[in-house]
Amino acid sequence: MVTRLVLVLGDQLSTDLSALRAADRSCDVVVMAEVADEATYVKHHKRKIAFIFAAMRHFATELEDAGWTVRYGRYPETGPSIVGELLRLASETDATEVLTTECGEWRLRSELEDCPIPVTILPDDRFVSTREEFDNWAEGRKAFRMEYFYREMRRKTGLLMDGDQPEGGKWNFDHENRKPGKSDLFMPKPHQTKPDPVTREVLDLVAQEFDDHPGDLEPFWFATTRQGAEAALDHFVEAALPQFGDYQDAMLKGERFLYHSVLSLYINVGLLDPLAVCRRAEDAYRSGHAPLNAVEGFIRQIIGWREYVRRIYDHQGPDYAKRNALKATRDLPGFYWDGQTDMTCVSEAVSQTLEDAYAHHIQRLMVTGTFALIAGIDPHQVHEWYLAVYADAFEWVEVPNVIGMSQFADGGLLGSKPYAASGAYIDRMSDYCKTCRYDVKQKSGDDACPFNPLYWDFLIRNRTSLEGNPRLGQMYRSWERMGDAKKKAALKSAASILNKLDSSENI
Repeated sequence: MVTRLVLVLGDQLSTDLSALRAADRSCDVVVMAEVADEATYVKHHKRKIAFIFAAMRHFATELEDAGWTVRYGRYPETGPSIVGELLRLASETDATEVLTTECGEWRLRSELEDCPIPVTILPDDRFVSTREEFDNWAEGRKAFRMEYFYREMRRKTGLLMDGDQPEGGKWNFDHENRKPGKSDLFMPKPHQTKPDPVTREVLDLVAQEFDDHPGDLEPFWFATTRQGAEAALDHFVEAALPQFGDYQDAMLKGERFLYHSVLSLYINVGLLDPLAVCRRAEDAYRSGHAPLNAVEGFIRQIIGWREYVRRIYDHQGPDYAKRNALKATRDLPGFYWDGQTDMTCVSEAVSQTLEDAYAHHIQRLMVTGTFALIAGIDPHQVHEWYLAVYADAFEWVEVPNVIGMSQFADGGLLGSKPYAASGAYIDRMSDYCKTCRYDVKQKSGDDACPFNPLYWDFLIRNRTSLEGNPRLGQMYRSWERMGDAKKKAALKSAASILNKLDSSENI
């Protein structure tokens, strides 16, 4: 007799999931479903949908092989919602209770809490930190800085620790991780997997049912099984980790991956365990295979930023995504959806995003993110774009990164200053500017890099909110020292660019 339905979501593909540990495989039924609401509440990238559906189907088979009874709903035979599928299967099986692990989106949490069938929600303990630990850490703080939280995670896990001190005497080695890339570097490609029949069937489904969604579906090379994800981890540790640190902030035209791992999508759906991934990286350092700056930088992205943003998301609640401290209201430009802009940096980042459902963190933060920030784009529209186009984007990880870090829409709760920048940063960390139609050295005029005048315009129009920020004081003093003619030229050029954006003209 069935006692419970055990709901497993598309980003919960872990055999040690808390709901599975609490269930009884002799009588409980695992429920997994490909439903329209989850695939379309934003227009997710075709490749993202294919990755998640295919990984879900493989995981369902993995559970069946382990002795679980699985009721798997395939799109489009399923109903529109997760709750609808639970109600249908409860009627078919006489189940009167649902067991699940806490999901990573407030939207779906609310739906499950309102489900007519009693739902027991267990903590998602696939994270190093707990919500209670973060709440205690955050109590009394006006601003939440990741660096200090990261140190607590290092102490808790023992990763890269020498007794009670950090390995190498420092908590991070960022100053060693900002080398610009060079085109003559040997850069390994990320591990690629040929679609098997299960994945091929999903690709055909997505091509037919989600043709109006953004992005390229093929060539599809993501792994969709646990074994494939582990092979991708092996490849990264062996081939790319040793130089990951040096060039993690670099950008090169035509080089989409450099030494990045492209593992976040596998970690975020549960095919890889984050702490196990960090242990592998630490082993590479201990064995002499990879230097400390590379391994520390990589581990910080996981037990630092990943842990931190999950807890920020939980701590701040469902209204966090709606914040707009700088009152930015401009619509997201069309070139975010087609890459058609003369700005080489933005075109490169967007084009590869649409083709691969991937761009690395500096492209996201300092190119597409910075442009949206200094152009005054509505942060909610920016948030929905990131959520839609990246294969590793789930709301819990994406909202704090966009609303807090990228767009400063939380007013400084997460970041100590806005990530506003002129074209000089992109010129320093990339080769994009060499072939751009715009001149990064020009500060104003029709041929000036748009980042340059927009940077000053951003600071001036947000002066009331930002002038008191100690990290921006020097920039406001620089503005005051600037001659009136230069000030007027910069603001005039910014106005011209913003008028084009408002008129839906490409720039």
